[in-house]
Amino acid sequence: MKMLVFGHGYSAGYLTPLLTARGWQVTGTTRDDPARVAAAGADPLIWPGAEDALRAHIAHADAILVSTAPTAGGDPVLAAFRDDLARARPRWLGYLSTTGVYGDRDGGWVDEDSALDGSGPRGQARIRAEGDWQDLARAHDLPLHIFRLAGIYGPGRGPFQKVRDGTARRIIKPGQVFSRIHVEDIAQVLLASIEAPAPIGIYNVCDDDPAPPQDVIGHAATLLGLPLPPEVRFDQAQMSPMARSFYADSKRVRNDRIKRDLGVTLRHPDYRSGLAALLAAES
Repeated sequence: MKMLVFGHGYSAGYLTPLLTARGWQVTGTTRDDPARVAAAGADPLIWPGAEDALRAHIAHADAILVSTAPTAGGDPVLAAFRDDLARARPRWLGYLSTTGVYGDRDGGWVDEDSALDGSGPRGQARIRAEGDWQDLARAHDLPLHIFRLAGIYGPGRGPFQKVRDGTARRIIKPGQVFSRIHVEDIAQVLLASIEAPAPIGIYNVCDDDPAPPQDVIGHAATLLGLPLPPEVRFDQAQMSPMARSFYADSKRVRNDRIKRDLGVTLRHPDYRSGLAALLAAES
């Protein structure tokens, strides 16, 4: 079985070992880091730059995963390979989106049937990209699965280093709440879908415990036995425009469908379990 991954990044790096252990051959694209892709067990292809090779892989792939972000001009994979994908016949086609498509809900709950109301250019671009992939899938009978990922954390993407070096802050914005997902759980959700595809499926990929961001930072400090990082009001915090934009949305995301339809039991059902596992792995 052959898997082609467009944008073989952090999440694909955890899926690939699960697939290769089951005998899959994985090929992944990267802009400039083939060594990282190879270290995960995939055959790297530089893209842009390997279009002819990628067209051959599309034609023969049993599964295709798209993990590239849309640009202002649309989805880059569709822009380059729409006609090739229209002719392809994979048994599974996955698109990694984001829960940002739901926009701000003032801390309220959303599920896969909630209206899409993404805030800002990134949220709107994701909504358009999802629609473009769905249009292609319907027009050419492609087995599309859309995965809306919550905030991703995992090895190398946890709060411990900032807490240790004293740069962590507990940003306080009343009512703010985020959903999260450990990268290992992303990988097992994708694997469960690949092994039992049910097109056209849309899945929220998040844990069971939406929580205020300051609680996560505080718990990380407690696990390390260090003082709580100082509290800073959101309107006074020094943050990059990208980091600040994440605070524009506050919502709780339901994950019932990945459990009911895919039979997934989360390894890290809340941030406490996930952070404890990260700290244990560091040790």
